[in-house]
Amino acid sequence: MTETTRSLGTLGLRARGGADPLITGISTDSRQVRPGHLFAALPGSIVHGAEFVPYALRQGAAAILTDRAGAAQLADLSDAALIVAEDARAALSGAAALWFARQPAHVVAVTGTSGKTSVANFTCQIWQALGQRAISLGTMGVQGDFTAKLAHTTPEPVTLHRILAEAADAGITHAAMEASSHGLDQHRLDGVRLEAAAFTNFSQDHLDYHKDFESYFAAKAQLFTRLLEPGQAAVTNIDDTRGREIAGLARERGLMLTTIGTAEDADLRILGQRYDATGQELRFAGWGSTHMVRLALIGGFQAENVLAAAALAVASGEDAAAVVRTLPGLTTVRGRMELAARRANGAAVFVDYAHKPGAVSAALKSLRPHVMGKIVVVLGAGGDRDRGKRPLMGEAARTHADVVYITDDNPRTEDPAAIRAEVMAGAGRDAVEIGDRAEAILRGVDALEPGDALLIAGKGHESGQVIGQDVYPFDDAEQASVAVAALDGRI
Repeated sequence: MTETTRSLGTLGLRARGGADPLITGISTDSRQVRPGHLFAALPGSIVHGAEFVPYALRQGAAAILTDRAGAAQLADLSDAALIVAEDARAALSGAAALWFARQPAHVVAVTGTSGKTSVANFTCQIWQALGQRAISLGTMGVQGDFTAKLAHTTPEPVTLHRILAEAADAGITHAAMEASSHGLDQHRLDGVRLEAAAFTNFSQDHLDYHKDFESYFAAKAQLFTRLLEPGQAAVTNIDDTRGREIAGLARERGLMLTTIGTAEDADLRILGQRYDATGQELRFAGWGSTHMVRLALIGGFQAENVLAAAALAVASGEDAAAVVRTLPGLTTVRGRMELAARRANGAAVFVDYAHKPGAVSAALKSLRPHVMGKIVVVLGAGGDRDRGKRPLMGEAARTHADVVYITDDNPRTEDPAAIRAEVMAGAGRDAVEIGDRAEAILRGVDALEPGDALLIAGKGHESGQVIGQDVYPFDDAEQASVAVAALDGRI
């Protein structure tokens, strides 16, 4: 056996009939199979991966991993070994972890409906400020002292474990990763050696995938009920009702719990926040003392994100006092309450990734204390996703903004006008519908008077707009800058 081969047994797998071929790699895409590979034929939302087994065999696959449903579709496997697992996704994750066998020494994860990207990124920033070589993994790819692109918030197991191994080889010692509900439900994080995890909040999203709210919550709760081991650290926001449920589950599991929020029983308790046009003062109690820090971050919810990140850093072994000293240096994550432009009259334009009802409400409510004038919002809803949240997003905009423009987000394969109509149903008759997103942003910027602020919600850091099957270049922050420059006579 060489360093580039593993037997099935060393990957924790057992084939029918006792076959134990040497494996040269692991693939989940039959087009990437090479001679000697283990091909994972997994159940999909449309077709079962077993349909691609014949092609994988022609490519030289030495073994096939699948579930009972997949095995029932297979006929002649030639000389390939067949592994049938009750949960093929979990088996794949375990095999990928054993195949790559390396990851940063300190790995933490964060889940929740909103705030995952910010918490993971803030945790990375704290580690870096304390001299650690660190990364964050999630919606925006791999960032920090090692970079890579990711196709999913939580990558499939082969990609995830390969990146963790490459990061470790590059000297990365600390990693903070986002744990999506899809990733948790599909066992993508299995095999990752976590030492702590955080829960941010819970609101409606992804009901196109999960059958109901309870299934969605149960998927997120797996991070604490299944993946963390007793004695490891859990962080949760108990201002959120579901966050308190996570706290109860963590206690039952024997996890070391740190709670955050404004509640009197929070371990890291927010005592007060004072807002201005460029950030906020945060006063909080925790770790045996009361602290006062300046955060250059817009939005009251950012205090919760910052404290979650701080708690994760402490759980990874950092000194609490040293962590607190890093907080004033934290910078906004791209596309998360990001100041994209400012008009000559002083009015500010922010870009945020809020694309769920709860996130839209939170973003607008948190912006209000920073704004002396009116709040203008531009938003839409994505196509081919949870339709139920569309009128709720419109309602959130109507409730918390003064001027509302409804536009296209990523319509994908749906009729953009039909999507807008569903959002408008909640936004009310005073909302203005403008299909072209660039025009909507221009109109929103044009509506700004001194003391006002515009929030462009939905796409955040994204640099493209998905229409049909095509992706067209589009960046909200760039469009905002162009609109401001044009209206203020700079171009």
